[in-house]
Amino acid sequence: MKIVICASMAFAQKIFEAEKELARNGHEAFVHEKVKMHAEKALSSAENTQEKINDDIIKVYFEKIKNSDAILVLNYDKNGIENYIGGNVFLEIGFAHVLGKKIFLLNGIPEVSYKDEIVAMQPVVLGGDLREIK
Repeated sequence: MKIVICASMAFAQKIFEAEKELARNGHEAFVHEKVKMHAEKALSSAENTQEKINDDIIKVYFEKIKNSDAILVLNYDKNGIENYIGGNVFLEIGFAHVLGKKIFLLNGIPEVSYKDEIVAMQPVVLGGDLREIK
């Protein structure tokens, strides 16, 4: 299965780990080329925003999702929120839903103001186990 990995760049190292595990399980994973840079150096919010504008990252990811079978959301704890899903990843979940792609969440749905919208997109919650992707 072709899978686009979606996650906060704060989880850059874990993105690489998931990419390797997906490959071991026979999947083809897409990880944005900027992840390596984020793993080596954290960007400020302003730098991160400028990078998204300069590289048109939202559109690039939309195209990748369009050409995939599924997305995998790596939703670890962040900023005091269990199973964090931020704005960018929420957009990517929406893209996948509208395109009829499978949506996998590594962990449960977070208790956030947009929880109902996430539930309505009917993601498959993996309970932390990537081997559950089918």
